[in-house]
Formats: sequence, C-alpha cells, structure tokens
Amino acid sequence: MIMHFQNARLIDPEGLSDEPGSLTVENGRIAALGTDAPEGATVIDCNGRALAPGIVDWGVKIGEPGERHKESFRSAGLAAAAGGVTTMIVRPDTVPPIDTPEALEFVARRAADAPVHIRHMAALTKAREGREMVEIGFLYDLGAVAFTDGVRVVTDTKVLSRAMAYAKGIGALIVGHPQDAGLSKGAAATSGKFASLYGIPAVSPMAEVIGLDRDLSLVAMSGCRWHADQITVADALPALRRARKAGLDVSAGTSIHHLTLNEFDVGDYRTFFRFTPPLRSEDDRLAMVQAVADGEIDVIASFHTPQDEESKRLPFEAAAPGAVGLQTLLPAAMRLYHSGALSLPQLWRAMALNPAKRLGLDAGRLSKGAPADLVLFDPDAPFVLDRFTLKSKSKNTPFDGARMQGKVLGTWVAGERVFG
Repeated sequence: MIMHFQNARLIDPEGLSDEPGSLTVENGRIAALGTDAPEGATVIDCNGRALAPGIVDWGVKIGEPGERHKESFRSAGLAAAAGGVTTMIVRPDTVPPIDTPEALEFVARRAADAPVHIRHMAALTKAREGREMVEIGFLYDLGAVAFTDGVRVVTDTKVLSRAMAYAKGIGALIVGHPQDAGLSKGAAATSGKFASLYGIPAVSPMAEVIGLDRDLSLVAMSGCRWHADQITVADALPALRRARKAGLDVSAGTSIHHLTLNEFDVGDYRTFFRFTPPLRSEDDRLAMVQAVADGEIDVIASFHTPQDEESKRLPFEAAAPGAVGLQTLLPAAMRLYHSGALSLPQLWRAMALNPAKRLGLDAGRLSKGAPADLVLFDPDAPFVLDRFTLKSKSKNTPFDGARMQGKVLGTWVAGERVFG
C-alpha cells in the first residue's frame, strides 16, 4: 500500500526543522519527501497539522507478569497508539522481575498483543536485589536493549562494577537511577520549606548528586555505556558535563512530569503527584527544561507507572509513586512548546530521535528509508483531560481535570494506522 501525506507540517528532529511539506510511505517505510502523490496512492490531507516521527517512550511499566490488573501489554499498547507513541521501551520491574531468559521470552510473546513496537529492558541483578548480576550475555542475545534495576539502587559497588565491566565487554547499555539509597529511603518530597510545612518525609536534592557522582566514577573505571534514567536537579548537571568532557559514553533522561510540574503541585497531599524521585523546585524544573534545550538532557520520557486506586488512596507518604503517561506525554510536552521553552523539533529530538539512537533502534526520523512510524497531531487543539477517558487500565494521572493543548489525530506503525 502506498500512502501520501500532503499539506503537512513536517517536524524533523534530525535537521531540527519545522516546515510545510509532504511525505510518501511505501511498504512500511518513508519512500520520499517533498514530492507529488504517486499514482494510485491513498492521499491523506493533513490540513496543516504537524506530522512527526512516532514517540519512543523509554521506561514504560507494564503489569505483566504479576500485576495485569494495573496494565496489560494490550491496554498499554492502545494507550500508546492514542498518545502518538509508536515504540515502548518497557521496564523489568515486574512481579517477578524480568531477570532470566525465560522471563524475557515470556514477555516478548505477550507483547505481540500490542499494536505498537515493544522492546524490553532486563533487570541488572537477580530479583533486583543488588547481590548478583543476571545472565547479561544471554539476555542481551535474546534482545534486551538495556539492563536496569529501576529505582532500586545497587548499593554494593563491587556488584555494580562487575556488572558494568561485563556489560562493557559485550557493548550492553546499563541504565542507572542516580540516588543515594540511604538518604532517599522513605522520602516522598524534596526537602525545603514546603515539605516541612506539610510534614512530608523529604530528601535533599544532594542525594541525586551523590548517587550520580558514584555511578559516573564506576563508569569511568569500567568504560561501559551508561544512561541516567532521571536527572531532576540542577546541581547534577556539572557532573554530567565533566563525564562527557572526559569522553565517557554517558547519556541522561528526565520525565515529562519533572519538566512540567514542581513541588507545589502536591497541593493538599494529592497522591497523583507522588513520584520517584519527588517533584523538585521551580528553579530545578526550569534548569531541566534548559538542559533539554541545550542537549545536556538527551531523553524525555513519560515513565508510565500504572497504579490501582487502592494504592493511591493512602496518606501521601504511603501512597504508591508514579503516574500513567503514555497518553499524556504529548499534550504535556505541548506546555513546553506553547510557553516558548522548546520547539517541536527539540521536543521530538528528545522524545523520539535520541532514545532511538541511544538504543540502536531504526526509528525516530523523518527521512527516506526510515520506518513509517508516524504521529499526526494538532499542537493547538484545546481540551480538558478526563482521566476516565484514558485507555490505560489504571487512571492515576496528575493532569486529571487540567486544561491542555495537543491532540493526536492519527498514529501509524510501519505504515499501518493504529489510531485515529
């Protein structure tokens, strides 16, 4: 089937351009740009709306196995398609975790239920307990794109250094969560006047800096490829700059929630705003936005973390952290666009191109020969978010009732329409 998108506003994260144009798709790939419609092609008139590469969302939590009532591969896939996400990079922090070749094969089979691409990360240590590294080589050969224990920090530096050395030998990527586990234990907010007034257990932003310094020292010792899942405080950025200047193979991400919300959004103990790491100060939020603009932060992700109602209907510090984000990532990102902080190409560089490049995926580009994983959206379309309209099984979003802009009009995976 040949499709031709005309009257489009093409968002190109490689060339950082935002220009009117057309695009032709044939056999699931982009065949041409800026040409007339081929004879016999199905013509899609974009009416001046934005056409961009499908989002590559790095760090999605799925409830399979063990917590399918929170999210299944199929429900997450439907939410992803509705949110313009064409590739999900899923986390291994399941029940039980993805720490064996058999577990990885199981979730790979289950992922066939989803209408979008799914790639899997595997745990770094067995049972995510930080005591013994997994069979990294076997899991890597089976298709694991990275290795991480998620928010469970490996506190044993000898175990972590051995895992890094092994990963270096085969070229595997390790994803770290920069936090000092002792300082951040039990914390639900960032330390400061607000947390003190509300009586919420808090952690200093320095816990992230200390954790990052430790991990980067081990990266320097091992020479492995390493990615920080969430950098959220300004004081962490100098360490990243030093690491890159020293030639270390490091990259960094952050969450859309830490780019668009701050510590005051917790309000009257609203547990939908409980995250790990906790929401930061407005100064830190602005610093992270600028770091994305400057390319110091490579990746923006939703960190989609479904939680059921019972786990959120608890006192703030006892509530389960995290929020669903597959469907809200794009409209939340439009807040940064409409505020003038980031352009659409800059956003798509961080949400599609950079994660794809870092993980070695053939995605995230609007160029001839690239996969026809596309999202058509109206960045200006206003709406009020109703969490019960989300396609995820869980409805825990901090944007419930919020006025937002940015509606997905259509999503294509390998040239096949999966939404709209």
